[in-house]
Amino acid sequence: MEVILLQDVKNVGKADDIVTLSDGYARNVIIKKGLGVEKTPKALQDLKYKKKVEAEKAAELLAEAKDMAAKLAATTVKCKIKIGENGRVFGAVSAKEVAEALKAQAGLEVDKKKLVMQPFKNMGNFTAGVKLHPEVTAELKVVVEEE
Repeated sequence: MEVILLQDVKNVGKADDIVTLSDGYARNVIIKKGLGVEKTPKALQDLKYKKKVEAEKAAELLAEAKDMAAKLAATTVKCKIKIGENGRVFGAVSAKEVAEALKAQAGLEVDKKKLVMQPFKNMGNFTAGVKLHPEVTAELKVVVEEE
């Protein structure tokens, strides 16, 4: 019997896979527990529709990420850091501070976990990577100045 899996099943297949199973196992385990449905024309049509909707949603998320990347590339964020005697820097500018400055200065909200950077321990101009999507990484310009 051919079955369309609704969830991942160990040693059988992943969700949305069409697998061939013995009739007893398919009826008594997979279908009874709601892990899959029998392959019928209606079930195949539902599967195609589900994949189409997921593809459209993925394309929309990718477009949003590319739009955000364009905005970030055109943005420069200024962060302040304390300077002591002889130009010595106290502390560092972390991803959290860069994310807060980005929100305050440009109105763009980015999670600090998406920033790919080491803390900036000097004054000057730096770039920080922003991982917006598995396929999209943006560059953000950061200027570290004296407080």
